[in-house]
Amino acid sequence: MSRAAIGVIGAGAWGTALAQSLASDGGAVLLWAHEPELVDEINSAHTNSLFLPSAKLASSIRATSDLATLTDLSVLLVVTPAQHLARVVAGLADVPRDLVLCSKGIEAGSGRLMAEVAMNAAPAAQIAVLSGPTFAHEVAAGLPTAVTLACGGGEPQWERLAQTISRPMLRPYYSDDVIGAEIGGAVKNVLAIACGVVDGLGLGQNARAALIARGYAEMVRFGLARGGRAETLAGLCGLGDLVLTCSSTSSRNFSLGKALGEGMSAAEALAGKNSVAEGAHTAPVLALLAEREGISMPIVTAVSRLLRGEMPARDVVADLLSRPLKAEGEPG
Repeated sequence: MSRAAIGVIGAGAWGTALAQSLASDGGAVLLWAHEPELVDEINSAHTNSLFLPSAKLASSIRATSDLATLTDLSVLLVVTPAQHLARVVAGLADVPRDLVLCSKGIEAGSGRLMAEVAMNAAPAAQIAVLSGPTFAHEVAAGLPTAVTLACGGGEPQWERLAQTISRPMLRPYYSDDVIGAEIGGAVKNVLAIACGVVDGLGLGQNARAALIARGYAEMVRFGLARGGRAETLAGLCGLGDLVLTCSSTSSRNFSLGKALGEGMSAAEALAGKNSVAEGAHTAPVLALLAEREGISMPIVTAVSRLLRGEMPARDVVADLLSRPLKAEGEPG
């Protein structure tokens, strides 16, 4: 029995990679792209030279720039940049369906996580979050990948979505902790910028490992304060994603931090990029939320200050290193 068609909203690198994975069994995938010229390229050449040039796309992927064509699909993966998610989801027909959020971030201005944004824009939908250690080019190439699939609808939603999304090389693990899954993905983007700074400054592997560990402690503090669970943050969507994106220039956020560490301004480092480094948008609002709620997140605060150009990268690191000495389990 053939699978029902699946919709993927967003033809950036990650959205295209997910479409390619979902089409690996020959199933139909409808991929929405904002750019009409990209729609034409995907449909005619089966390539995405703008965002994922390494992949030859499956012929069962069909692209469209008309959201209305996705109306009848019961499962939609939403992979638009976090700051555009509200607008795009509001453009969908509000009908009962599964919306699987694959964007990692916090909405600037409102401080809302993506699930809250989506629930407000599409109240008839049931929300799930797909998150984990995923480089788009590896997923598109069919390399083994495991992710967290956090289902707001609990096990009944999981039973629907697991069969729809899982493939031999894409393995989801169940959670019902949507908040924890979202916070892991959002916070790790900011910490990846910090690790890139360490690399750009040439501070070595010891410093990066220490930053990952201390950054993970910040992620857990924020996650628990917002209602997430520690075991979720210790899993694929938290620690797993953090380790991956803090160790490779394949991460857009790590690459941004590396450029900052090498002396570029944030504006220079972000200029001319097709893909979005979500951590650049998340850091300021995350730092503000942490300060407002009394959650100690010195690394996140340092990244926010660096992105605002308040001081050079080396001074930001020196400021972190000069903090008072304390027990490892203490905040800060």
